[in-house]
Amino acid sequence: MKYRYLGNSGLKISELTYGNWLTHASQIDDTAAHATVHAALDGGITSFDTADVYANQAAEKVLGDALKGLRREGLEIFTKVYWPVAKRMPNDTGLSRKHIMESINGSLKRLQTDYVDLYQAHRYDVETPLEETMQAFADIVRQGKALYIGVSEWNAEQIRAGHKLSKELGFQLISSQPQYSALWRVIEAEVVPACEELGVSQIVWSPMAQGVLTGKYLPGQPAPEGSRGSDERMGGMMGKYLSEEVLTRVQLLKPLAGDLGLTMAQFALAWVLQNKNVASAIVGATKPEQIASNIAAVGVEIPAEVMVKVSEILEPVAVFDPRETKAPEARLV
Repeated sequence: MKYRYLGNSGLKISELTYGNWLTHASQIDDTAAHATVHAALDGGITSFDTADVYANQAAEKVLGDALKGLRREGLEIFTKVYWPVAKRMPNDTGLSRKHIMESINGSLKRLQTDYVDLYQAHRYDVETPLEETMQAFADIVRQGKALYIGVSEWNAEQIRAGHKLSKELGFQLISSQPQYSALWRVIEAEVVPACEELGVSQIVWSPMAQGVLTGKYLPGQPAPEGSRGSDERMGGMMGKYLSEEVLTRVQLLKPLAGDLGLTMAQFALAWVLQNKNVASAIVGATKPEQIASNIAAVGVEIPAEVMVKVSEILEPVAVFDPRETKAPEARLV
């Protein structure tokens, strides 16, 4: 495993972050969840990402149980706040002071820790004044409940505004957690340049485009049984990736990966890690062997000419429009 600094800070995180968005308390039972977490630890992964909304708070508890008894100082634990949780009452969502302060306490209890290393705004809240949100984050940092603050799926303008307030309030906003892959490149035009200027790193999610970049989805064939593509709940998110043209072009990446001795999944992870503004790529797993395989992507240098070929193959179907980074229009969605 290799480690990178997160933003303009002294905090190092592992180049792969273990995430439990769709797995813990959902796809796999707790025994399997604990096995994957410990496979991540065995492979040198020290960074773990979750959110209160995952499995409506249950995923945080599973992760807390899995990490219980380990040396806390040797871990970096991230969680997030924004989406509706618990009983989904009017104040059970958003980035109001009330919701943030109540949410951090709940997350710490479920994670069984006194603090999180990184507390992230899971989306931008158009209904709450940004000053209120950032003041709440500043107070949480001063209380020692979070060491650093990050955001997720904020556009460049929102990141600039939040970063400015964080400086004024005396704390560090050091990370952005966007979707990013060779098929979803919307952060490249505006978010990455702004973050490079401000000293903010990316911790990217869906680096394999929900599994499409693993090559397991074949053109002209139904999605493999038990895969995300066959799950109706994922239909809205997967739909954009499962077109015949996308799947056909993805298959053209196989010889490029093979020439480097990589699986398609490893190739997809190595591709996002070539971006120097990316501190870490989030990976999930239902089996320990998946984590062990993913770790082989760390440290791979994809030659420049191969990166060019990837762009030539995927640019016609990849998404680049920075306007795709959108804040929800209302909190109760």
